[in-house]
Amino acid sequence: MSRSFRAETVKLVRRPATWLLLAITLVLSLIFTYVFPYAGVAGGTDGPNTDRGLPALLPDQLVGNSLGGLPVFLGAILLILGVLTVGGEYGWGTWKTVLTQGPTRLEVYAGKLLALAAAALAVVLAVFAVGAVASLLIASAEAQPVTWPSAGDLLTGIGAGWLIATMWAMLGAVLAVALRAVALPVGLGLVWMLAVQNLLAAIAAPLVDWVAKAQEGLPGPNAGSLVVALGAPRDVPGATTAVGGGQAAVVVAAYLVGFAAVGAVLLRRRDIG
Repeated sequence: MSRSFRAETVKLVRRPATWLLLAITLVLSLIFTYVFPYAGVAGGTDGPNTDRGLPALLPDQLVGNSLGGLPVFLGAILLILGVLTVGGEYGWGTWKTVLTQGPTRLEVYAGKLLALAAAALAVVLAVFAVGAVASLLIASAEAQPVTWPSAGDLLTGIGAGWLIATMWAMLGAVLAVALRAVALPVGLGLVWMLAVQNLLAAIAAPLVDWVAKAQEGLPGPNAGSLVVALGAPRDVPGATTAVGGGQAAVVVAAYLVGFAAVGAVLLRRRDIG
């Protein structure tokens, strides 16, 4: 499995799409978390984000600000990465080529999942790093004191971000295995993350009690609850207080393991052609 992990890591690093997705992630995180809100604060413009004020953009809010995009937009990018990593073998017809080199299906699959987990951690660390630089620049420009979160809070935030990011990547992986493609899993995954789960929360849940109750067990609302529990603004897409932070972490971890396990079963039992 270690050889498969190394091979998949090399493939991820050398794939241009990986770097493009990382760049999109960092640009989106920077623009919507810091640039637009700071532009509103600096210009004195009344808008939906200016009620946070300058204190919400300073370094002591790094953890919450860095996690805010993971329940929806940044999570969707991790889902795409998961689909590309696993589904690419179907699109290129290279499963048979890989398997004839010696490793079993599950060894190759495990290597892909470990590489995805490493990539998810790298993405989360990069988001935190970009957020730290942006918040420091804002504090310097506004002559505000620089106070960083404690080491424990930073580690907790990074761990929670890694958990959520890896869960979405695993969802992409299992969709790729189930549908044996790239385009359809990406499309269905994005429709779910960007449309369906938001419609359920905004329209169905307030009207139907059982939908509101079911929200407590879905991956999106639990990811949103976890980031809010760690300080993410409540006005970002996907943020919610449907459940407590502890329950949310357990549910997200359960989905991560479940997605990985379902993908393994499907890959082992089904034709790879």
